[in-house]
Amino acid sequence: MTRRVAITGAGVICACGRNRAEFWAALREGRSGIAPILRDDINGLRFRNAAEVRDFDAEAHFDPAKLGLMDRFAQLTVMAAREALADSGLAPAAEQRSTVAVVTGSSLGGQAAEEAGYASLFRDGGRVHPLTIPRTMANAGASQVSMEFGFTGPAYTISSACSSSNHAIGLALRMVQHGEAEAALAGGGESPFTIGMLRAWEAMRVVSPDTCRPFSKDRRGLILGEGAAMLVLEPLEAAQARGAHIYAELAGFGMSSDAHHITQPSAEGAAAALRGALRDAGLRPEQVGYINAHGTGTLTNDPMETRAIRCVFGTHAERLPISSTKSMHGHTLGAAGAVEAVAALLALEEGVLPPTANYNERDPECDLDVVPNQSRSLGNGAVECVLSSSFAFGGLNAVLAFRRPAR
Repeated sequence: MTRRVAITGAGVICACGRNRAEFWAALREGRSGIAPILRDDINGLRFRNAAEVRDFDAEAHFDPAKLGLMDRFAQLTVMAAREALADSGLAPAAEQRSTVAVVTGSSLGGQAAEEAGYASLFRDGGRVHPLTIPRTMANAGASQVSMEFGFTGPAYTISSACSSSNHAIGLALRMVQHGEAEAALAGGGESPFTIGMLRAWEAMRVVSPDTCRPFSKDRRGLILGEGAAMLVLEPLEAAQARGAHIYAELAGFGMSSDAHHITQPSAEGAAAALRGALRDAGLRPEQVGYINAHGTGTLTNDPMETRAIRCVFGTHAERLPISSTKSMHGHTLGAAGAVEAVAALLALEEGVLPPTANYNERDPECDLDVVPNQSRSLGNGAVECVLSSSFAFGGLNAVLAFRRPAR
């Protein structure tokens, strides 16, 4: 028997806020976390702005001995997991911890540790730090979360570029649905701000020189971001029995592969993942009241995503609001799906749609209701279902479907 699955906890840390409340306040106000890059070695870089987590003092949150084993992306992942688990009120007894899964997504892993190792080896001619491997490995976020809480159930990491954490959440859904886990912490974390990674993104010519303007005709590319978000998943009946606050039911998950091009996205592939999420959730297209779009602000993604939505939703696309919160928290790469899932959950719960910020001019190729510049209040209970989409380099697509819980 397939179990229905509830979301009972959410945690997030990103450029828009160091916790869920700060994050949601920024999104509601259309307040961007995009600002000048903090590091001072970016001379000659074609872009100057990013969406960094500011004023985060890791030493205030982690024991120094443990901190030495954790790259920044893992620190952020643990911070989000702490908030999500506390928010859920879930406190498994020792004998139950083997039934809790931890599934995270990360595209890059520990970039700071990796770059420091290369600098030591090739520039300075020295030895590589002995903890380089545990700091850089992409599964460090999942491992650190499992150790933090003593969860000994399945723990692993998905790395599928910008769809990583949507894939992680979707696979955690399957585990809880089918009884492989009684609860799961799922999401992802990323911190890409090393000079090597900045130069690599510069070379792709997809980063905006100023800000992120998804779906706007004058868009010039994405803005890199960092952050983490985690969700707590548990069987709906169990959540109801313990009187937990339920944000939503995670009702469906769809995924597909474009089999088309390593960087150029396909509307057919994106549409297949959207249809898959609807089919898995048992939803009709007209039941969806909002989509948190992938919306990178690049020239190729936004028209492709518009075509995919029109293909799947038909005439309903004319009255279906979508927005890209990447316009405020940047593109957090492997963490993007999780960060945006939290935004979608809060939009569903409060009936407030976060805007597509920095929007200037309508593009005929992106002719949907993109909730430009100001959030839109529809009222509590006005939205029945929302989708959150991730479409990654390599043509890897993952879409989550959330349904408002019955009250």
